[in-house]
Amino acid sequence: MTYRLFAAVSLAVLVTAAPGLLADDELAEVSERISERLQDINPELRPDRVDRSPVPDLYQVVIGGQVLYITGDGRYLVQGDMMDLETRRSVSDDLRGQVRLEQLDAHGVDNMIVYPANGDTEHVVTVFTDIDCPYCRQFHANMDAYNDQGIEVRYVQMPRAGLGSDSHRKATAVWCADDRRAAMDEAKDRGDFSGDTDCDNPVEEQLALAQDLGVNSTPSIITERGILHRGLVPADELRQILDEEKARAGD
Repeated sequence: MTYRLFAAVSLAVLVTAAPGLLADDELAEVSERISERLQDINPELRPDRVDRSPVPDLYQVVIGGQVLYITGDGRYLVQGDMMDLETRRSVSDDLRGQVRLEQLDAHGVDNMIVYPANGDTEHVVTVFTDIDCPYCRQFHANMDAYNDQGIEVRYVQMPRAGLGSDSHRKATAVWCADDRRAAMDEAKDRGDFSGDTDCDNPVEEQLALAQDLGVNSTPSIITERGILHRGLVPADELRQILDEEKARAGD
């Protein structure tokens, strides 16, 4: 958190050097300039995006999945949610949702273990899961119920014990198996899975993705609108949540 806050403060100072340049046709130029200056401080430090907010002269800046607000003169930085009291929705959550979906799309469904819906696909969720997490195993034990609700489940592996742990070994072995779904079924049922771990796999990348998205617990469910729900949600309740999100979006 200290590192990210430093990044945000550095960004606020840099924006001061370019007041008035945030017209639509100059956003790319400003973003490039900010990126170059941030990399002068730290080669790995760069904003993901800079956009206008609904409030005049206050701009939304995304760094490492965090949403920050900075005034046009670069003097003031605000951390926290911005609420639209008229719509009773979080403006910050909408932006975070967009960022989550963009990052999941960039990661690619080919790097996930997918359990398709039974029948027509009504909804798609991405679930960060850990083989050693008891609530994740409970979620998986009811996979048929989720699929019967028309929900496609896409697993991203997040061994919470970290790289080199036994959880990491199990996650890698599942990915390296010839039949990944069957391997995941066995691992979730037994709490273990033995197999080859010497293959190209996305597990390390998925741990980094979880950190970027602010996912710190399992199971964590990201809906097709990019909304994050933490913890175990029963199948019928999840279907209701997804239907309501879809109705609010006007789809």
